[in-house]
Amino acid sequence: QVKLVEFGGGSVKAGGSLRLSCTTSGSTDRFLSMGWFRQAPGKEREFVAMISMSGTTTYYADSVKGRFTISTENALYLQMNSLKPDDTAVYYCAADTKGLLYNANGVDYWGQGTQVTVSS
Repeated sequence: QVKLVEFGGGSVKAGGSLRLSCTTSGSTDRFLSMGWFRQAPGKEREFVAMISMSGTTTYYADSVKGRFTISTENALYLQMNSLKPDDTAVYYCAADTKGLLYNANGVDYWGQGTQVTVSS
Protein backbone atom coordinates (compact mmCIF):
# COMPACT_ATOMS: atom_id res chain seq x y z
CA GLN A 1 0.00 0.00 0.00
CA VAL A 2 1.40 3.36 -1.04
CA LYS A 3 1.74 5.97 1.66
CA LEU A 4 2.95 9.58 1.52
CA VAL A 5 3.80 11.43 4.74
CA GLU A 6 4.70 15.11 4.95
CA PHE A 7 6.97 16.73 7.53
CA GLY A 8 8.32 20.20 8.16
CA GLY A 9 5.33 22.46 8.40
CA GLY A 10 5.16 25.16 11.03
CA SER A 11 4.84 28.86 11.75
CA VAL A 12 7.23 31.47 10.43
CA LYS A 13 7.30 35.23 9.94
CA ALA A 14 7.12 36.78 6.50
CA GLY A 15 10.45 36.62 4.75
CA GLY A 16 11.40 33.42 6.53
CA SER A 17 12.02 29.93 5.19
CA LEU A 18 10.72 26.42 5.71
CA ARG A 19 11.62 23.07 4.18
CA LEU A 20 8.91 20.50 3.67
CA SER A 21 9.70 16.81 3.27
CA CYS A 22 7.59 13.96 1.99
CA THR A 23 8.57 10.37 2.62
CA THR A 24 7.08 7.50 0.68
CA SER A 25 6.48 3.82 1.30
CA GLY A 26 4.94 0.97 -0.62
CA SER A 27 5.06 0.43 -4.39
CA THR A 28 6.48 3.81 -5.35
CA ASP A 29 8.41 2.60 -8.39
CA ARG A 30 5.29 3.30 -10.49
CA PHE A 31 5.52 7.02 -9.79
CA LEU A 32 6.33 9.12 -12.86
CA SER A 33 6.19 12.45 -11.07
CA MET A 34 5.56 13.96 -7.66
CA GLY A 35 4.52 17.37 -6.55
CA TRP A 36 3.19 19.73 -3.92
CA PHE A 37 -0.24 21.29 -3.67
CA ARG A 38 -1.69 23.62 -1.07
CA GLN A 39 -5.11 24.58 0.21
CA ALA A 40 -5.88 27.75 2.13
CA PRO A 41 -9.08 28.10 4.20
CA GLY A 42 -12.08 28.69 1.98
CA LYS A 43 -10.08 28.13 -1.21
CA GLU A 44 -9.65 25.26 -3.63
CA ARG A 45 -6.55 23.09 -3.55
CA GLU A 46 -3.97 24.56 -5.91
CA PHE A 47 -0.85 23.32 -7.65
CA VAL A 48 2.48 24.55 -6.25
CA ALA A 49 5.31 22.58 -7.89
CA MET A 50 6.13 19.28 -9.57
CA ILE A 51 9.16 17.22 -10.46
CA SER A 52 9.64 14.19 -12.67
CA MET A 53 11.07 11.18 -10.90
CA SER A 54 14.15 11.47 -13.10
CA GLY A 55 14.61 14.98 -11.73
CA THR A 56 14.98 16.43 -15.21
CA THR A 57 11.67 18.27 -15.34
CA THR A 58 10.34 20.76 -12.80
CA TYR A 59 7.46 23.18 -12.99
CA TYR A 60 6.22 25.85 -10.58
CA ALA A 61 3.12 27.91 -10.10
CA ASP A 62 3.76 31.55 -10.97
CA SER A 63 3.00 32.55 -7.40
CA VAL A 64 5.99 30.62 -6.03
CA LYS A 65 8.44 30.75 -8.92
CA GLY A 66 11.82 32.04 -7.79
CA ARG A 67 11.00 31.48 -4.11
CA PHE A 68 10.29 27.74 -3.86
CA THR A 69 12.47 24.86 -5.01
CA ILE A 70 11.31 21.29 -5.42
CA SER A 71 13.77 18.41 -5.31
CA THR A 72 13.89 14.69 -4.85
CA GLU A 73 16.69 12.66 -3.27
CA ASN A 74 15.43 9.67 -1.32
CA ALA A 75 12.41 11.82 -0.46
CA LEU A 76 10.49 14.74 -1.92
CA TYR A 77 11.37 18.21 -0.68
CA LEU A 78 10.05 21.72 -1.03
CA GLN A 79 12.39 24.50 0.02
CA MET A 80 10.31 27.61 0.63
CA ASN A 81 12.11 30.95 0.90
CA SER A 82 10.88 34.53 1.16
CA LEU A 83 7.59 33.29 2.56
CA LYS A 84 4.55 35.55 2.44
CA PRO A 85 1.32 35.49 4.43
CA ASP A 86 -0.43 34.40 1.20
CA ASP A 87 1.60 31.17 1.38
CA THR A 88 -0.35 30.15 4.49
CA ALA A 89 -2.09 26.85 3.72
CA VAL A 90 -2.08 23.13 4.29
CA TYR A 91 0.56 21.69 1.97
CA TYR A 92 0.02 18.26 0.42
CA CYS A 93 2.50 15.89 -1.17
CA ALA A 94 1.17 14.09 -4.25
CA ALA A 95 2.21 11.45 -6.76
CA ASP A 96 1.17 10.59 -10.31
CA THR A 97 1.68 7.21 -11.99
CA LYS A 98 0.49 8.35 -15.43
CA GLY A 99 2.71 11.30 -16.36
CA LEU A 100 3.76 14.78 -15.28
CA LEU A 101 1.72 16.22 -12.45
CA TYR A 102 0.27 19.65 -13.25
CA ASN A 103 -3.10 19.60 -11.58
CA ALA A 104 -5.03 17.80 -8.89
CA ASN A 105 -6.98 15.74 -11.46
CA GLY A 106 -3.86 13.72 -12.22
CA VAL A 107 -3.03 12.80 -8.66
CA ASP A 108 -3.11 9.13 -7.78
CA TYR A 109 -1.84 9.44 -4.22
CA TRP A 110 -2.06 12.16 -1.59
CA GLY A 111 -0.35 12.74 1.71
CA GLN A 112 -2.29 13.85 4.76
CA GLY A 113 -1.02 17.44 4.63
CA THR A 114 1.10 19.69 6.82
CA GLN A 115 0.17 23.19 7.97
CA VAL A 116 2.30 26.17 7.00
CA THR A 117 1.46 29.49 8.63
CA VAL A 118 3.20 32.72 7.66
CA SER A 119 2.58 35.77 9.83
CA SER A 120 3.16 39.36 8.80
